[in-house]
Amino acid sequence: MALSTCDPCSFSRPDLCIVTNIDLDLAVDFEKNVIAGTAHLHVEKKRDAIEALVLDTKDLNIEAVSEQGSGRVLEFKHHDEGNIKAFGSKLEITLPSDAGKRLIVSIQYITSPTCSALQWLCPEQTAGKRQPYLFSQCQAIHARSLFPCQDTPTVKFTYTAKVKAPREITILMSAVRLGAVACEGDSSSRVHQFEQKVPIPSYLLAIVGGDIESRDIGPRSKVWSEKELVEQAAFEFAETEKMLRTAENLLGPYVWGQYDLLILPPSFPYGGMENPCLTFVTPTILAGDRSLADVVAHEISHSWTGNLVTNSTFQDFWLNEGHTVFAERKITSRMHGGEPLRQFLANEGWKTLQETVATLTKAKESAYTKLIPDLTGVDPDDAFSSVPYEKGFALLCYLEQILGGSAVYEPFLRAYIEHFKYQSITSQQWKDFLFSYFCSEEDQRKLQAVDWNTWFFAEGMPNVQPQFDSSLAKPCQDLASQWLTAADTDLSSFTATDLQQFSALQKREFIALLLQAETVVTVAKLQTMDTLYQLSAIRNSEICFRWLRLGVKSRWKDIIPRALEFVTEQGRMKFVRPIYRDLYQWEEAREAAIENFKKHCVEMHSTTAKEVAKDLHLAAH
Repeated sequence: MALSTCDPCSFSRPDLCIVTNIDLDLAVDFEKNVIAGTAHLHVEKKRDAIEALVLDTKDLNIEAVSEQGSGRVLEFKHHDEGNIKAFGSKLEITLPSDAGKRLIVSIQYITSPTCSALQWLCPEQTAGKRQPYLFSQCQAIHARSLFPCQDTPTVKFTYTAKVKAPREITILMSAVRLGAVACEGDSSSRVHQFEQKVPIPSYLLAIVGGDIESRDIGPRSKVWSEKELVEQAAFEFAETEKMLRTAENLLGPYVWGQYDLLILPPSFPYGGMENPCLTFVTPTILAGDRSLADVVAHEISHSWTGNLVTNSTFQDFWLNEGHTVFAERKITSRMHGGEPLRQFLANEGWKTLQETVATLTKAKESAYTKLIPDLTGVDPDDAFSSVPYEKGFALLCYLEQILGGSAVYEPFLRAYIEHFKYQSITSQQWKDFLFSYFCSEEDQRKLQAVDWNTWFFAEGMPNVQPQFDSSLAKPCQDLASQWLTAADTDLSSFTATDLQQFSALQKREFIALLLQAETVVTVAKLQTMDTLYQLSAIRNSEICFRWLRLGVKSRWKDIIPRALEFVTEQGRMKFVRPIYRDLYQWEEAREAAIENFKKHCVEMHSTTAKEVAKDLHLAAH
């Protein structure tokens, strides 16, 4: 079955008939693990003669379809699932022949208990163990399993929602909260109401329900979590308003009104998700010292680069993520450390890109190292990696350097957002605007000299590396070199004060350098290092992640149970997948890794479980 001519990962045809607004009337059922209700789709025909509305669905039970207002029943047909299960199936609804150019189509439906957009947790899987918990993750193409939609970032729509849930459960969505009221005739439930006036793509529609509460952390921000974590989260994210103001100075006005943060349960598969008005955040960034708050700077940046200006399809995902990493590092450096910090982070990102390219190439997935990959017949989750983030950032950083630096490139970035706000665009549109903005003869000559075909479509690392200052990295390099060249019998020159002046970023860079070195660090050195530096006791998850990988690489048997505990207590794919891959490569640890995964995969997010099963060379779970 052919997919949409607009998006290789969608059956929908917004070029013929487009959804402009959705009104959701839903009920959350924690006993059956389903959401049921009606989606009222405001539809606009591109031409009067259009006879059908085409939508994406996945495992949805469509009970009835009608035209709101007249109440006329509309015929609909599900086309069978294609070769890629993630794509789901096409829902084709016949429109009334006498309908005008605009109409409202009401679809009554129920999600599947195995809905890929939703994770349901029993009370025992939460911190408080009092109430069940529900959260969504619609990116990249899981929204179609939550509600019938045109599941492509090409389409943006506004929405409202009324959500019925048990009285003890607080519901939040990626929208402005309008309050909750008791259900008439049902004292055990409440109806929560929401409105999102800024158009969003389907992957940014989000819902969460649980025993959660909030604390104010700024004039337009709250932090939400279970009460066991809420005070810690309020401390960790106390600089949110400062980040927002810094972002506005760089990118323009914040248009979404509220900016709240939600600390999710540990099974959340990502560092953060930029759902409008309600950023989802992993608890792995609760380091206790705000050292991992750059994740919030990243998600805040998405309010402009991704949410306001959006990639037209996930083939152009770098437009979202490359620009967001670029803005995030600008914000972080302005708040802490200045330009040397930005350069340090850029250099770290380049090394992350090198490792990702090597991993994908080894897995015979080098096609996904392209900045603009071909996703025809591909589940975007399978192509997900740091490539669009770091290769995209490298391109933008390179352009900034050749065009004259921050003084000229930052005004371009703001103009780009202003020009394309509320739109979904392609890489070609971005490039055309770049050329139109930098229109002087000298700038045109520089832009014409860029090897665009290689940057966009070549596999592997970029053939040009931006220049990064290494002043903050040098102490890390020096200490790592000393450890790598020292003899196991002569480690007396190292002391507990070696890392005393290192920031958390420098500590993780020090360990990363040891991990990336061709020389394998001996177990004797790791044991001495741990005694001196107490690395196993550090709460910072980024440091812990690198330390565990280093131990596995060195075949330190004591690290195996620690590594398995780490991948079990949280489900962030950035951490879980590399450690499981490392353990699989170590024959002595392989069986323990497989058994641990089989035991705990039901606790994982479905996307995480699917990808780790691939990493462990297991049949699909």
